[in-house]
Amino acid sequence: MATTRPRLGIPADELEARRGRLLDHARRERLGGYVLFDPSYINYFTGFSFLSNERPIVFAQSAAGETAIFVPEFEVERTRAETAFERIESYPEYPGREHPMRALARVLSGLGLREKIAVDEDGYPGILGYRGPRLSEVTGAAVSPLGDLIESMIARKSENEIALIRESGRWCAHAHRLLQEYTRPGATEAEASLRAAQEATLAMLEALGDTGGLGSADGVKAGYRGQIGLRSSWAHAVAHNIEFQPGDVLVSETGAPVWGYSAELERAMVIGPPTDEMRRLFDHVVAAQQVAFAALRPGVACAEVDGAVMRYFEENDLLRYWRQHTGHAIGLRDHEAPFLDVGDETTVEPGMVFTIEPGLYDAAIGGFRHSDTVAVTEDGIDILTDYPSDIESLTLPA
Repeated sequence: MATTRPRLGIPADELEARRGRLLDHARRERLGGYVLFDPSYINYFTGFSFLSNERPIVFAQSAAGETAIFVPEFEVERTRAETAFERIESYPEYPGREHPMRALARVLSGLGLREKIAVDEDGYPGILGYRGPRLSEVTGAAVSPLGDLIESMIARKSENEIALIRESGRWCAHAHRLLQEYTRPGATEAEASLRAAQEATLAMLEALGDTGGLGSADGVKAGYRGQIGLRSSWAHAVAHNIEFQPGDVLVSETGAPVWGYSAELERAMVIGPPTDEMRRLFDHVVAAQQVAFAALRPGVACAEVDGAVMRYFEENDLLRYWRQHTGHAIGLRDHEAPFLDVGDETTVEPGMVFTIEPGLYDAAIGGFRHSDTVAVTEDGIDILTDYPSDIESLTLPA
């Protein structure tokens, strides 16, 4: 584990360097600048965290280097108090008498973004009922897509990002210990999850300070997402406040955003002594995860890692229990590209961070999945989550 624990987010100079790469691209392509609509992209390049809804929030930078953040009027005071943006532009409300995209067009023109503009999307995405014209329509500009460049940047984490994800992993483990403590026959999923999540969130805030990097709806999560008993064989179930019973197979889920960055820690567990078949599937999941750990290194294709796990399943007559690929990248978003999947030929590089979570699912018994978060190093991997994976440690009292 890290010897120093981050209390702040990504440093300003690193954010500036990220924006510099987009600026270099815009200048090289003779574009007027770039525009970002995606909330996670805006956070990645500026450190600005906000509640995303139907009201557009937009970041822009001209080829000359001038920046502006564009927010609804009621966000101006908070944005001014909590950020270092020199230029904050606003609009009254959405949809308003004048659509925000038309107000944005004037802001961009004032910045010098007119004829050709790099964009993550051609306008604000249609979320939570938002409807509006494309950016190219209101500006009359030709737009050049930025998505592939941005995703390639996000895929390789810096030392600062990995430190935040490692810290998240530490709080995932704390939350998981609490979750195990509160998971007992007679208790319900909601009772165990809410107690563990609340206690872990309050402890994290006390340790990391009252800023903590937590957004309006953030906090430590700990629970089962409905993967309890036979429902644990559904790789993605939903919570139903199920009461725990002796003999239940459980698949846990924990996460802890630290300045927006999260690790993932999950474990298969059993309430009461496991049957021989439970133990067999559990042991194979542990072994398959070790196969993935051994296969993941710089220079291999993501497909090769998943392929190694699939071969293990095939050699041990387990393919009938297979449901999902081996893992995915993670960071500012719970799921990011690339994917540890036989269909993803992306080359693994140092700095990439993945979940490793091969699972086996038997509808007559339950599901078994461990998930750990790992960073790819120059010569292998660094496991960022630290939690027991043996069945003795993960058998709960009946």
